[in-house]
Amino acid sequence: MQKALHIRTTVLPGGKIEIVDDELPVGQTVDVVVRHSSSPVSRSIMEILNSGPERRLFRTADEVKAYLEDEKSSWDG
Repeated sequence: MQKALHIRTTVLPGGKIEIVDDELPVGQTVDVVVRHSSSPVSRSIMEILNSGPERRLFRTADEVKAYLEDEKSSWDG
C-alpha cells in the first residue's frame, strides 16, 4: 500500500527544499511532487479557453446561438 506524506515547507536559498520524516524508509526510492502554492489551483473555463494560442470561433453564448439558428434555417430552405 502506498503512503502519502504532505509537508508544507519553504524554499531555501539555491532553490533547495528539505523533507524530514522519521517514517520515510531509509534506502528506499520515493516520488516527490512539488506544487507551487502561488500557481492557480483552479481556473474558470473561460480563463482556460482564453489562455490557449488558438483563436476561438465564438466569444459569447449569443454568438453560438445565432450561428446555430443560421445553420438550422439553412436546413429548412
